[in-house]
Amino acid sequence: MITSSRRTRGEVIFDVCNTIFMLLICFVTLYPIWYVLVNAFNEGTDAMRGGIYWWPRMFSLESFGAVFQSEGIMQAMWITVAKTVIGTFIHVLFTAMVAYALSRRDLIGGKLYIWIGTITLFFSGGLIPTFLLMKDLQLLDNFMVYIIPAMFSFFDLIIFMTFFREIPDGLEEAARIDGANDWSIFFRVVLPVSMPVVATIGLFHGVYQWNDYFTGMIYMNDTSLQPIQTYLYRVVAESSSNQMLAAVPGGINRSVTSQSIKLATMVVTTIPIVFVYPFLQKYFVKGMMIGSIKG
Repeated sequence: MITSSRRTRGEVIFDVCNTIFMLLICFVTLYPIWYVLVNAFNEGTDAMRGGIYWWPRMFSLESFGAVFQSEGIMQAMWITVAKTVIGTFIHVLFTAMVAYALSRRDLIGGKLYIWIGTITLFFSGGLIPTFLLMKDLQLLDNFMVYIIPAMFSFFDLIIFMTFFREIPDGLEEAARIDGANDWSIFFRVVLPVSMPVVATIGLFHGVYQWNDYFTGMIYMNDTSLQPIQTYLYRVVAESSSNQMLAAVPGGINRSVTSQSIKLATMVVTTIPIVFVYPFLQKYFVKGMMIGSIKG
């Protein structure tokens, strides 16, 4: 009885410690986001005094007004939305098509293609050769530089291929008996039953497209084609945001500072992609379980 009592007490202590540890991890993870939100919604000049940790001391939306009244940031936002939507759609479709072909065990040379693709996971051409390639393809200062190089990912192909191989062969056989060809089977049978993996890859690539600042920084000299993350990078990298503040109609607002502009821009660029996740969560959880259970 004593041993059982001690074991139970030890389990309780372990559960309490585990709960405290998880709460600490959540706090460390979420508080920086909360800190940015609090200071973004506080008046800029007042925020410079410091001491704002849990709630805005002087609530103000003027920094967000300055952000949305800036023509440059709205243009960058539209570029980001366009490249995220178009790039994600094309990436998922193209990668799924290649994965479906490689998932067929009767494909001639299928193993060779997989070995060749696996090599690309460990080796790349490097930045300078890639830049020269984009230049030769006339993709510099071209919107398609966001789309074409990101059309295919072999890592995502492996996830697609693993899921496709778990689809019962009877579905395809029944479709072929009804007279369906490979294209009809792919679009009418395979893709509809593959929504978990489609949503998972779509979320992965959508977040990548939304957060990608490097492509716009390297391949875009035309500021009108740079995405919001590259715009944010320029704002954060600069020591001051005088050009941005000057773009606000009516002149520079004394309650808006360069720091408040940076924080407000961070919030504006982060919130949209965060709101997408709850709608895809049920598919995302299923997609993450692909290949975890055999038999």
